[in-house]
Amino acid sequence: MNQSLPLTKILPPANILITGCSTGIGYQCAKQLHEMGYKVIATCRQQDDVTRIKSEGITCIQLDLANSQSIEFALKQVLLETNGKIDALFNNGAFGLPGAVEDLSREAMEYQFQTNVFGTQELTNAVVKIMRKQGYGKILYNSSILGFAAMQYRGAYNASKFAIEGFADTLRLEIKQDNIQVSLIEPGPILSDFRKNAFAQFKRWISIDDSAHKEKYQAMVSRLETVGPSAPFTLGPEAVTKCVIHALQHDKAKIRYRVTVPTIVFAYLKRILPTSWLDFLLIKAGGDGKR
Repeated sequence: MNQSLPLTKILPPANILITGCSTGIGYQCAKQLHEMGYKVIATCRQQDDVTRIKSEGITCIQLDLANSQSIEFALKQVLLETNGKIDALFNNGAFGLPGAVEDLSREAMEYQFQTNVFGTQELTNAVVKIMRKQGYGKILYNSSILGFAAMQYRGAYNASKFAIEGFADTLRLEIKQDNIQVSLIEPGPILSDFRKNAFAQFKRWISIDDSAHKEKYQAMVSRLETVGPSAPFTLGPEAVTKCVIHALQHDKAKIRYRVTVPTIVFAYLKRILPTSWLDFLLIKAGGDGKR
């Protein structure tokens, strides 16, 4: 299991670009790698978060993955900080937009994909060209258990992570000859502000009173408002950082890092169970929106 991955002392790659560092996984990863001696370039969407992280001595740049101009401008700043090189990229920036699939407007789906998929891959494509010129690089995508096992009322997020897995798997085949490694990290439940941020998106995009899923939404709202773990086997964000460190410090990073017991279990069950049985277990695991 990932908890037993060996850690070595340091380097290379010497520098790493990390998206989505305001809180949770991105923040914890940026902070720990910085303390270890890596040249970390963190990014956040909000300037207040950029200022806060800079005050901790970590290089931080404003980047909105939903905006192509922001991506282009931020990448220029990153290259100034790293003398034109990017040894590793950790695509962590993402958010969840809960709601039944039938309640998702086209605008809501586009909003989810702008950051989680389109912006993430736009940045990655630009970084690939830099890595190819320098002759090496490592690209890590923070996916999810929901990137291969769909659960109810998470349709937009499920689809965005399924898409990321498809891009990552294809990219890995296309750039293997360029000495650029591509890895997926697939966390299950992790302590973060993810639920709080998802609840804000739910209130913005979903009309509870007009939905056939109104009763289920009431249970889901209780989960989104919960402080602390709302699902069994929840781990802290350091569990993901441990996988990032392993990928950085080993000549051959793993193609997939499965984090938390649910991810490991469902990855196995998906291989051996009929789809109808897996559906039953996924409904149970999701608790009709309660978990």
